[in-house]
Amino acid sequence: MREAINRFLNYLIVEKGFSENTVTAYRNDLYQLADFAVSKITERGLTPDWVNLNRDGMLSYVLNLKERNYAATTAARKVAAAKSFFNFMVAEGYLKDNPLLNVASPRVGKSLPKPIPINQAMRLLEQPAKLSTPEAKRDRAMLELLYASGMRVSELVTLDLDNVNVNDGDVRCFGKGHKERLIPIAPRAILTLKEYLQEARPHLVRSDTEIALFLNVRGERLTRQGLWQILKGYAKTAGLGKEVTPHTLRHSFATHMLGGGADLRSVQELLGHANISTTQVYTHLTSEHVRRTYNKSHPRAK
Repeated sequence: MREAINRFLNYLIVEKGFSENTVTAYRNDLYQLADFAVSKITERGLTPDWVNLNRDGMLSYVLNLKERNYAATTAARKVAAAKSFFNFMVAEGYLKDNPLLNVASPRVGKSLPKPIPINQAMRLLEQPAKLSTPEAKRDRAMLELLYASGMRVSELVTLDLDNVNVNDGDVRCFGKGHKERLIPIAPRAILTLKEYLQEARPHLVRSDTEIALFLNVRGERLTRQGLWQILKGYAKTAGLGKEVTPHTLRHSFATHMLGGGADLRSVQELLGHANISTTQVYTHLTSEHVRRTYNKSHPRAK
């Protein structure tokens, strides 16, 4: 049964251009589904095969997700992965019907992004500047670039040397589905990148053939997990608490841009959102800021 899943995953990579992170999440979710399906099918005395998984079995799967107290977003993602897989199996002619057809997905409440205020963002960005090691100069360049561009962490760590043009002041990155976008970056970020490239990266690199922009202490491409650990350390020294994640800087970039007067369409392009409705969630945050300012300032609002 996992062979069918692997064919589907290969389809997502080759035909749909899904990212490695997305494919990994699908694999984990669908392998879990396969284990559950085997137990349900064998209970009925049948051979473990996707054709022997019926709608009742999938209803049991959805109920099992609820019983295991998964977050609503996680359960909904697992069900969505299963629906996509079964649609693929139907399209390939392996299944007649999708056993999840008309089965409701777990309801997910709308959660708002959690940016940090501008003063806290500045405090976070200042932390690496307190040190002068090659690693600290790398960290300063990374954090400045994240905040200046709104890039996803996965986009930042996959940057190569030729993706950044410090002379023109822009960075070329590849988002979901390998979609390319060119992002202008602020002068402060350009300065920290220049300093990193001239003074720090030569001390970190171990091979002349290494093309990754940001390197770890072994001279290899820095991973998402590595960046997460780095950020956690600086967030702690800045006194920002545990809620700051790598994605926090992306949320903060979008919120601060809109709060500063940027139009929604421009922010959508900078973030690489396929649909503007994804970007519109940030307008709620800036609207709340405007309302608080109004209530605080207008003489008739008190």
